[in-house]
Parts: sequence; structure tokens; C-alpha cells
Amino acid sequence: MSSQKKHPLITGTVILTLTGLITRVMGFFYRIFLSHTIGAEGVGIYQLIFPVYALCFSFAVAGIQTGISRCCASALAQKNPAKARSYFSCGFFLSFSLSVIAAALLHRYAGFLSRSLLKEPRCTPLLQLVAWSVPLGTVHTCVSAWFFARKQTAVPSVSQFLEQAARIFSSVFFYLILSEKGIAPTPLLAASGLLAGELVASLFSAICLLFHFQGTEYKTPSPLPVPSYAACAGRLVALSLPLTVNRILLNLLQSGEAILIPSRLRQYGCSSFQALSIYGILTGMALPFILFPSAITNSVSTMLLPTIAQEQAKGNRKKIISATEKTMKYCLLLGIFAGGIFFFFGNLLGTLVYGNQDAGTFIQILSFLCPFLYLTGTLSSILNGLGHTSLCFFQNVVGLSIRIFFILFAVPRAGIQGYLWGLLVSQLVTTLLNLFFLHQKVSFSFYPLQWLFLPLAFLVLSCGMGLFVFYLCDSLFSLPGLWNLGITMGVCGISYLTCLLCSKQIHISS
Repeated sequence: MSSQKKHPLITGTVILTLTGLITRVMGFFYRIFLSHTIGAEGVGIYQLIFPVYALCFSFAVAGIQTGISRCCASALAQKNPAKARSYFSCGFFLSFSLSVIAAALLHRYAGFLSRSLLKEPRCTPLLQLVAWSVPLGTVHTCVSAWFFARKQTAVPSVSQFLEQAARIFSSVFFYLILSEKGIAPTPLLAASGLLAGELVASLFSAICLLFHFQGTEYKTPSPLPVPSYAACAGRLVALSLPLTVNRILLNLLQSGEAILIPSRLRQYGCSSFQALSIYGILTGMALPFILFPSAITNSVSTMLLPTIAQEQAKGNRKKIISATEKTMKYCLLLGIFAGGIFFFFGNLLGTLVYGNQDAGTFIQILSFLCPFLYLTGTLSSILNGLGHTSLCFFQNVVGLSIRIFFILFAVPRAGIQGYLWGLLVSQLVTTLLNLFFLHQKVSFSFYPLQWLFLPLAFLVLSCGMGLFVFYLCDSLFSLPGLWNLGITMGVCGISYLTCLLCSKQIHISS
């Protein structure tokens, strides 16, 4: 039996992780490109549109995507591919119809939303352009959900890579055209890249799906009962509606959060330019660094949901417990290491990569988020896979409410530092709630010595060795800053991994 069939969760996670890491590295160069072409203020304006864009996307596909993945995985576990295809067809039709409505409304009211909601009229053309990426994004999101339900990650991975590549190359192409004509680039450049990326990804996904459905398993009449489209739609709506409502409410809170940050920074004493620049540095430069290792945990989360749903359908509780414990362990090992790297080297990363000291300061402060951030995403996926979506919604609302509280009352007094404190507190509370809720549903065990204290000790040792190598290389070889930093982080990673292997915290064979 092939490795992929024996370990679909591990194989799928590895494929998604490699793709995620590649696309995030590409994304870093893209953000550096944007920071030099449209500036920190332009990045801030571009980032402002995402709460509205995410709201439209949530309305169209967020809940249905999870519904497709869960229902199709359950049907495939019952050896009924025809039933799974019926669920997909219904889900895709519902989602695409909603996406067209959302796109039309966003395009029509872009000016009103920019002036009244975002308080930034320059967002109007950006919203009008990205409106049409909502239906395109819906196509490849639904197709990816289908393949994730089948634990096949090749198509979603290639789609993700093509989307990022098309986004970057189209933005560079448009920039070269503007430069040749002597026109200064605006945030519209980034929005054009986003639309181009979604177009390429949706076309690729649609073509792959058409070829996939030519397989014999879909042409052979099913010996098992296949529910009607009405029955499939009914179950999908019943499962997706609470998720969609949850996502919309969460996006409304996130929109409020994004809109309030610049306005509260102005109350603190920042000019409009300074407020948008700080917001752009935080959301467009610092946070992507913190989220970079989550390419691994996001891949695990994506594969966990259908896996947990299938094991629940089979009544296999032991495998659910085992998956939960392994997920917690490896997310903590990764989060502790990433947090240490960002804490010790955050200032250097911000200065060397973006040429911005504020970005480095933000990275260093946000480093404490890493263990909680990576753990919460995967555990929430397990809860969703078990069908407890309301618990995930509750903990997310609590976390967002804490952040909004800090924005309202701490930012006017302490500036952006007040928001960073709110991020740390909200993530800690969300993680604790997640652990509490999950423990009520899955009786997992927690081992603080092996999962927390030993990794922390290994981290201190590894980063100590890394700092020694950094100063040694800096004084003896006078290497370029990024080369020196890369070697140092490599030494830290090898040292940390060696400690984990020698202490048998991880095993190469597993």
C-alpha cells in the first residue's frame, strides 16, 4: 500500500505545507515590492479593503466550503461517491449564486462603503475591482473543498501556487507599464494583482475538476442510495447556515476592528498619514512574518477537518484522541521555536527585510502570539470537524471583543502598543477556551514537561548558540546582514531539532 493511502493526513499536510511555504516566501518578496512601490500608506489603504472583501467572501462561501468538505468526506467514508458529488454540486451552485450577488452589491456600493464605513474614499476603486474576485475565489475554494474531502491535495496546492505567482507577475507587469508611462503606482496595483491571481486559480481548478469527474467511479451507477438534490441542499444549508452566520458576524467584528485602529491612532495624536502607515506596517509587514510558520499549522487544519469528520462517522474515538494529542504537541513545538526566533531576531528581520524599525519592533512583541496562534487554528479545526461550530464561534467572538475593547480604550492612551497588548490577551484567552471546550468533547491528555518546559529549555540553548554564531560571523567574515541572519536562524533550527531528536520528543520514523 502506498504511503499516501496509508497516511493521507500526513502526506496531504506535507504537500500543503511545502506549497504554503513556497507561496509565503513569494509573498514576502511581493510585500517588499509593494512597500517600495506604493509605500507604507499605500499598503495600509490596500489592507483596509480586506475586512469588506472578507465579509463578502464569508457570505458566499465560508460556511458552504466547510459543509462541502464535511458532507463529501462523510459520503466518501460510506463508499458513496455519487452522493458526495451531489453534495458538491449543490454546494457549488449555492455558493456561486451568492458570490455573484455579493460581487454586484460590493461593486454598486463601493463608494458608500469607502466613505461611510472605511472613512477612506481612496478605497472605492479598489473595492470595485476586487468585487469580481469574489465569484472567482468561490470557484477554486469549492473545488479545493472537494479535493480536501478526498484527501487529495495536489490540485489545491498547485492552485494556491498559481494564484500567488499570477498575483506577483501581473503586479510587476502593471508596474512596468506604469513606470514606462511615468505614472506613479497606487494601491490599485495590488488590487489588480489580487484579481489576476483569483482568475488564474479559478480557471485551473475548474479545468482539473472537469477532468476529475470524467472518472469511471462517477459514470458507474451507484449501488447505494443517492439523496435528491433537494435533500443534499437541505443538509448543506442546515450545516452551512450557522457557519456562514458565524463568519459574517466575526467579519463584522473584524471590520470594526480594522476601521477603529486608524481612527483611534488619530485620537492618540497620529496624523492620517501616520495612522495608515502604522496600520500598513503592522498588518502588511509584521503580521505576515508571524503568520509565516502557520503555513504548516494551516495545512494540518485543512486536512484535519475531513479526517476528523470521517473518523467520527466511523465511530473511531481513539484515532480522534490520537490526532488531537499529536496536533497539540507539534503545534506547541513549532510555536515555541517560532516565537523564540521572532523574539530574538525580530528587530533584525524588520530592519533588513523591510528597512523599517517599527516592523521589527512589532515582530518582536507579537512573537509571544506564536504558540497560542498556531495551536488555536488546529484545535478549532478539530472542533469544526466534530460539528461543534457554535463553540468555535463563541471563543472567536470573545477574542475579538477583547481586541476591540483594547482598541477603544488602550490605543488612544498608549498608541499601537495598546492594540498589541490586546492581541496578546485575546489570543491567550481564545486558546484557553479552545482547550477547555475540546477537552469536554475529546478526553485528550496534556504533558507540560514534554510539550512546554523541555522545548523552552531547548529554545534558549538553540537561540544562545545562534546569537553566538551571528556575532562571530559579523566580526570575522563581515557577511551581508541577510546572509548572516539566514545562517544564524539555520543554526538555531538545526540545534532545536537536534535537541528534540536526542530527547526523543520527535521521531524521524513517525
